[in-house]
Amino acid sequence: MSTAYDTYLESTILSADPLELVAILYHAALDRVGSAKTALREGDIVRRSREITRASEILNELALALDHEQGGDFSRNLAELYDYMQRRMIEANCTQTIEPLDEVTRLLLTLREGWDSCRKSLRPRPETPRYQGYHPIEAPAEYSPLSVTA
Repeated sequence: MSTAYDTYLESTILSADPLELVAILYHAALDRVGSAKTALREGDIVRRSREITRASEILNELALALDHEQGGDFSRNLAELYDYMQRRMIEANCTQTIEPLDEVTRLLLTLREGWDSCRKSLRPRPETPRYQGYHPIEAPAEYSPLSVTA
């Protein structure tokens, strides 16, 4: 049965641009790792394993989406980081320790923060609205702030 949240999430994903999709995946991976940490604390082995598997699948999708031709060394390094995080989650699952999951959380938060900064810088800025009858006037060069010398 589909909940209202599932419907909302599906709509959000289907209408998202590629930049938003990566942000959604980072958010989902953080949620899954957080749920795995909670399950680990509660001793819920099945849920812990399921959440770690889901987080790993998300990281796999992020790795598969990388364009190594255009991204060069950066995309290869990012793929290696995703692989490292997956191995740390497997370690957490096998050893039933929270430290690897804490590390993955910190790494994902850093990646998400960097991605959000990139998204903001890549978003086109809205144009200044043009009002009927309004035409901006260019200041003469001698009044331009670029031509003022100290």
